[in-house]
Amino acid sequence: MPVAIVLQGRQAGKKVVIIKQLDEGTKERPYPHAIVAGIERYPLKVTKRMGSKKIAKRSKVKPFIKTVNYSHLFPTRYALELEGLKGVVGSETFKEVSQREDSKKQIKKLLEDRYTSGKNKWFFQPLREPAAL
Repeated sequence: MPVAIVLQGRQAGKKVVIIKQLDEGTKERPYPHAIVAGIERYPLKVTKRMGSKKIAKRSKVKPFIKTVNYSHLFPTRYALELEGLKGVVGSETFKEVSQREDSKKQIKKLLEDRYTSGKNKWFFQPLREPAAL
């Protein structure tokens, strides 16, 4: 599945995986858009000195799911192969909050498994480090 960067809105600058592309749009959204899953909070840096409990805590990921207009997505050359992601989120997921929460939990588990396996390192790093306060 292709990886993109969100350009506008609350999740601007966040990396997302495009789950479903809707080139023609729908009745509710009559413009080309995509259903995406991304990382709202990236995992923190881990060093060798840290204990396993601290590493587990710092390796957590906070996901989000969203429908985004194509004009607000910036495609990248990267792709992320997550087999379980296709069936988790559909257009009916957004109708009810409980469905949304369930799919977010499944995505969280998939993303954390991928992160701990050490694959796709680029996807799990923020575009820019947040400025020090």
